[in-house]
Amino acid sequence: MKALTLLLLTVAVAAADGPGVIVSHRAAADFQLTADPNAPQWKGVGGVIAENGPLSKPTPGHRTEIRSVWTGKNLYFLFICPYRELYLIQSPTTAKETNKLWDWDVAEAFIGWDFQNIHQYKEFQVSPQGEWVDLDIDRKNPKPEGGWLWNSGYEVKARIDKTKKIWYGEMRIPYGTIDPQPPKEGRELRVNLYRIQGPGPDRAHIAWQPTGKMSYHIPEAFGRLRLGK
Repeated sequence: MKALTLLLLTVAVAAADGPGVIVSHRAAADFQLTADPNAPQWKGVGGVIAENGPLSKPTPGHRTEIRSVWTGKNLYFLFICPYRELYLIQSPTTAKETNKLWDWDVAEAFIGWDFQNIHQYKEFQVSPQGEWVDLDIDRKNPKPEGGWLWNSGYEVKARIDKTKKIWYGEMRIPYGTIDPQPPKEGRELRVNLYRIQGPGPDRAHIAWQPTGKMSYHIPEAFGRLRLGK
């Protein structure tokens, strides 16, 4: 009976966590963005893997690792993105955001803070060239211009390793722009993580949590990000 009770408790915990949890690890201090997975702030940090498309079908050659850390001020993401072919804007600009950046190669983080109103969330994108765009999304009451005029003040860094055919994208997001509550260990957010890669017509789509549709804007499919130790 004791063994059965323990088994049921284990199953209950696993069901509560589910497969879609990424732990953001506490960083000792804020740091300069390098887009380098071997930098001290990223070395040894475990992450999650995204290797399927939004319909759950495998996307060969694009097995993406995503890591996250946090501080009292910021939430960080690092995307490690193998690619077969790059699809880039010919004259990129990093001094201001690039609307419709998703028409090109990007890594994306969709983050929601309200577990009751899941149609509201923020969207952050970085390209292999360091272009960026951030959006304030409300699926029930769309914002003017699709929400891209919102500005979080976040920063990005990107780097392409053409020899290994991997590009790296890093984000530093001011925590207060995505959550009205201050960050603390154990706090959870709603999140999904994506990529779009390569030229058309058969662009590669990679989703950490498959959405069941050829759209990333399915908040019901989001996983969770937990602020850890």
